[in-house]
Amino acid sequence: MASVNTESAKPGDMSLGHFGVPEFGWRVPLDHEFPEKWGALKYLRFLQMIKLIPTICRYFKFIQKMKALGRRPFIDIVPVSFKRIYGVPIGGIGCGAINRGWKGEFCRWSLTPGIYTYDIVEVNQFTVRIQRPDQPVYQQVLYPGQVSSQHLAQSWQWQFPGNQAQYHGLYPRAWTVYRIPDQDVTLVCRQVSSVFPHDYSDTCLPVGVFVWEIHNHAPAPVDVSIMFTWQNGIGAASDRNGGRWNEAFCTEGAEGSSEASVVGVLLHDDQPINRCTMGISAASQEGVKVTHCAAFNPSANADALWEDLLEDGHLNSSTDPAPKSQEGELTAAAVCASCQVGDKSQSKMEFVLAWDMPRVHFKSKGQSYLRRYTRWFGQDGKAAPRLCSHALRNYPQWEEAIESWQRPILEEDFYPAWYKSALFNELYFMSDGGSVWLELQEDRANGSPAGSNSTPDRPCKMAKLRKDVGLFAYLEGHEYRMFNTYDVHFYASFALTMLWPRIEISLQDFIGSCVSVTDDESYSQLANGKQATRKLADCIPHDIGDPEEEPWKRINGYYQHDTCQWKDLNLKFVLMIYRDFYQIQDLVFLREMYPKCKTVMETAKLQDIDDDGLIDNSGMPDQTYDAWVMTGASAYCGGLWLAALRCMVEMAHILGHDTDASEYSAILDKGKVSYEAKLWNGKYYNYDSSHSPLSQTCMADQLAGQWYLRACNLARDQTGADIFPANHVRSALETVYRTNVLPFREGRFGAVNGVKPNGRIDCSTMQSEEVWTGVTYGLAASMIQEGLVKEGFQTASGIYHTCYERAGLGFQTPEAIMLKQAFRSSGYMRPLAIWAMQWALENRHKQAALEDAVKSPGENCNGNI
Repeated sequence: MASVNTESAKPGDMSLGHFGVPEFGWRVPLDHEFPEKWGALKYLRFLQMIKLIPTICRYFKFIQKMKALGRRPFIDIVPVSFKRIYGVPIGGIGCGAINRGWKGEFCRWSLTPGIYTYDIVEVNQFTVRIQRPDQPVYQQVLYPGQVSSQHLAQSWQWQFPGNQAQYHGLYPRAWTVYRIPDQDVTLVCRQVSSVFPHDYSDTCLPVGVFVWEIHNHAPAPVDVSIMFTWQNGIGAASDRNGGRWNEAFCTEGAEGSSEASVVGVLLHDDQPINRCTMGISAASQEGVKVTHCAAFNPSANADALWEDLLEDGHLNSSTDPAPKSQEGELTAAAVCASCQVGDKSQSKMEFVLAWDMPRVHFKSKGQSYLRRYTRWFGQDGKAAPRLCSHALRNYPQWEEAIESWQRPILEEDFYPAWYKSALFNELYFMSDGGSVWLELQEDRANGSPAGSNSTPDRPCKMAKLRKDVGLFAYLEGHEYRMFNTYDVHFYASFALTMLWPRIEISLQDFIGSCVSVTDDESYSQLANGKQATRKLADCIPHDIGDPEEEPWKRINGYYQHDTCQWKDLNLKFVLMIYRDFYQIQDLVFLREMYPKCKTVMETAKLQDIDDDGLIDNSGMPDQTYDAWVMTGASAYCGGLWLAALRCMVEMAHILGHDTDASEYSAILDKGKVSYEAKLWNGKYYNYDSSHSPLSQTCMADQLAGQWYLRACNLARDQTGADIFPANHVRSALETVYRTNVLPFREGRFGAVNGVKPNGRIDCSTMQSEEVWTGVTYGLAASMIQEGLVKEGFQTASGIYHTCYERAGLGFQTPEAIMLKQAFRSSGYMRPLAIWAMQWALENRHKQAALEDAVKSPGENCNGNI
């Protein structure tokens, strides 16, 4: 970051832009209070509750069964405690994450696959010491709150004035600017994680860098020290189990280079599995002295550490080995960087937090897996010093990559400010969504589902891709613990296919390998008590497994419904396969996936009960809206079916399967007629064809199939005819905007899932009256693709304004919000669908450029478009 001229300014006179903080992002003062009181959904309407009583009873029995097996259920029936504190997480993709709240606390931990803890570790803080000649020493914890630990509260100086600091989040970076006018000093902490597009090495690293810039506004030098304290553990009860120990380390810079030395402390645990070593460190370089305290007990002798820093701005860097902690005892460490900042100038200090958990097990304690970063940093559990050094050496290049990625979007005047913030900040889920990125070990059978009948002679290119990329998975949500939940990934996947397409292709390759898999386990569905088989052949899995079992080996961890009978999963596979091919234009991938698409389409064809060219819903929960049943032809599943048929026709043409293309075209032609005849009501497509009192509900997500077709420029068939009549598409979207968006909170709430013809919300089910955040983003993308750009931005803005500005749900965007200021399932995958909006915007630009080129080919085109 370029140096800032502070010659004529006082700290209170400067905007955040003076300190290198970008203009766009999520920004709040540290004393901010959200204007509305929200909470997790706890109560349903009476009729909804009556319908769910049998399910709830079965679920409580299921919980007891899981408890007896030493496992948690796949969904938390009791929501996690709602806190309005979260900020940009620290860490790369798939290596575990630590969330740092916007006030500065480290407050959400997901280092062990599938397990979250939500404790604030109070000793994990930055403290500043400032000394000017002939003035009292200023020493302050840079946190505006008070702490519950009586010893820490009495020993350290807390409650930094919140109105003198501001937080700015723009994932994967965050800034906190602390103004200390009494000292004529401004501190700027820049938090950096190594996440940027099309990178498959540094993006997976378990590190976070904290770059501190000290701005001295006074005409005299000042001595400044910043201390980083860290507890050995994650704030859980296991922190007191004993057997933890710390040791100092120092990594010298390369001989003959200007690289800084790295000084820090390693914090080891003694866990038998999922063992983790954390490292805190700072760069020792010209003008910056680094000292450390290898061990102190934050519950007993934290005051000694405080006094040590207060005395001279350094810590007593003892090299004596610290003993292992005893049962009931906590241990922590500290690293301190000190420098003198000249008059009216600035200096910089650099800290790193790293964690090395190279080998992980899932709850089943089956085989172990290696994290992806071990490919470069080893699997011996001794990588923390190298990770710290690598981060300090490379973070400037990471920031260059981040800025080159974000700059074109941030500088686009056409995009609203809220959208620029939401687009990047919703990506928090890529690291904080329980993601795991693991090595595919050749000596193990991992990466192949149990019961797989797939042949080993897979195309060389695809086999190499899976080996190169490894295994990637992310949770459906913090409370909904299933990996790669496919009906939801349908919405979220635009982020992966745009930013890390090799991960997306590898994920799809594994899903394709599951088509032929069978799992004969019989279970009682929680929704209705009927028996079902866990996985049948020739269908797409709902998910690739529960972290309480063995993901990739035991797929379909969702016991709520018989997802083998779901109507949308097979169709979504076809749509995503073509969308991904459209993005990467790789015929090897298409050839590999086409037979699997054909297989699942054959299964889907059997769901056309009356041979009208449309599949039929069963009147039971059989798609992603699993509490909102559809009967007969439905706008949602019927539209997905027609879109999948269109994709099959296109794929068959590309691959030269003319007979297949003709067959799918014939079904498509018949289905189009039935879809219009059964569902079009003159303004929009009815919810379903059941002729029930609620069959004419206007569903926000009714055009999901058209959304995908337009995203891939397939909205017309081979003859040029619309799959869905263009005037009907436009009318339906305008109706949704008018009835599902505008009437609620002045159109700043998102799209309510279901609205009856009289304008009232369909309250027949919990899901019909919810606003689904990811569905709203997908709907907005569809609007943009159809030319309703203003309406699309207005629709999507309601999610951002509600979650980030009114409710305090930032960096934990839920699956659903409701008008009664309640939410369901915080920290959810589907809001990543905001990247479908960016896809739509970029696709419009490409199409406009193509049209301009067709009208007047330039010299570089040679008339060949």
